Amino acid sequence: MAVFHLILSWAGHALLYLFFLIFIAFLGYCLYIKHIHMKYDHIPGPPRDSFLFGHSPIIWREMKHGRVVHDKFLEWAEIYGPVYKINGLHHVILSVTCPETTKEILMSPKYPKDKLLYKRLFNLFGQRFLGNGLVTSQDHDQWYKQRRIMDPAFSSLYLRGLMGTFNERAERLMDKLTEVADRKEEANMLALVNCVTLDVIAKVAFGVDLDLLEQKDSPFPKAIEMCLKGMIYYARDIFFEHNPKNRTFVNEVRQACRMLRSTGAKWIHSRKTAIQNGEEVPKDILTQIIKTAGKEESMDKEDEELMLDNFVTFFIAGQETTANQLAFCIMELGRNPEILEKVKKEVDDVIGMKQEISYDDLGKLIYLSQVLKETLRIYPTAPGTSRDVPEDMVIDGIPIPGGATYIFSSYATGRMEKFFKDPLTFDPDRFHPDAPKPYYCYYPFALGPRSCLGQNFAQMEAKVVMAKLLQRFDFSLIPGQTFDIVDTGTLRPKSGVVCSIKHRNHRK
Repeated sequence: MAVFHLILSWAGHALLYLFFLIFIAFLGYCLYIKHIHMKYDHIPGPPRDSFLFGHSPIIWREMKHGRVVHDKFLEWAEIYGPVYKINGLHHVILSVTCPETTKEILMSPKYPKDKLLYKRLFNLFGQRFLGNGLVTSQDHDQWYKQRRIMDPAFSSLYLRGLMGTFNERAERLMDKLTEVADRKEEANMLALVNCVTLDVIAKVAFGVDLDLLEQKDSPFPKAIEMCLKGMIYYARDIFFEHNPKNRTFVNEVRQACRMLRSTGAKWIHSRKTAIQNGEEVPKDILTQIIKTAGKEESMDKEDEELMLDNFVTFFIAGQETTANQLAFCIMELGRNPEILEKVKKEVDDVIGMKQEISYDDLGKLIYLSQVLKETLRIYPTAPGTSRDVPEDMVIDGIPIPGGATYIFSSYATGRMEKFFKDPLTFDPDRFHPDAPKPYYCYYPFALGPRSCLGQNFAQMEAKVVMAKLLQRFDFSLIPGQTFDIVDTGTLRPKSGVVCSIKHRNHRK
């Protein structure tokens, strides 16, 4: 009995000592947070919600209520100026809308991507997601090697050769819309263009024919949606996965991740077999992904994982953002009949009744280019980027200590009166060839060396789809739907852009 009491006494003392150590560690952490606050509190910014969590609870509330976080960034930018601080635990984020600083940071290769965010995108809830692929790689040398290998798949010459596929997949959408028009049904344009852009990236990047407009039970659209939803919660809410109420959702996200990566492994294996058998293979993204490993045989586990990282990156990025841009574009044209008629006239003048749109035709669709650019100004489907800045800087006369993360929201700058007059007015003439170009306040594909590799690919595809749609059909928005935005990491129209579709009766 005495021994038992001795053990209890010892355990009690040990527990007390442990609590004391935890208390000392917590106190030390709080003092460190206080030090960080004092270091950056001369910078303007909104009041913190909490000493410990800073502004994080505000972000969490925005997400909980289904609001776009970048609207909050815009609101704060209007109040606090071209640079303001956001705190979360011991991390400091500086939101920057100053064009000169945007130019200095994003145009330089010396500022790495934000390690806190991009490490979070390495996996989703413990399941490897984007890993060390082209978007998330933080090591400059590793990124540069990947980018150099990928460049041929996005060269002007190679993109010209994709026009046949762009036309053929867009024609499938036109066939589907013909059925919808004949049956006088409503069309969810977001769902339809999602199918087309996913079909295109699967075909031109990976040599696979999905035919999603007919295969309605395909798991890919749902898997991509789950991964993107998971990404936004995982990146912005560190407690999300530990809430038991979210367990089912978390497991669905993990399963979607695994499905995409297992699909990639299968397609990569098939292509590698073709290469090893001496078969002629296209210089598409899949072939370039295989080359990123540096060798085609006896690859180690990390080489295999890197290939899958890039597969998932291109599979998602090559589909989601273009589909959302197309849907927003259709939505705005439906709300602006004068602009719709003007862009229809241009398509009639350039394309006429041709079924096959050529690469040269795209260069003549100048007003359509303006419409697509204006769409991305108000609705940048990838709304921002971030960099770590280790050195001291001065922004708008404010000294900024090194060590913070800078975020750049193209969504916020695109909607600021100081950069664009009447910013919520849809006006493609802002991008007229003779109009002054926006000075580092419009960057829907980011800027500098780490700008989006696929931006020309995406805009060619968007032009082909929009030109064929405008050539063949009249469309109008179904009354009563919302024009709200859903923030799932990328931005998409909440309503799905539901339209009434009719055949055009007067084509030139």
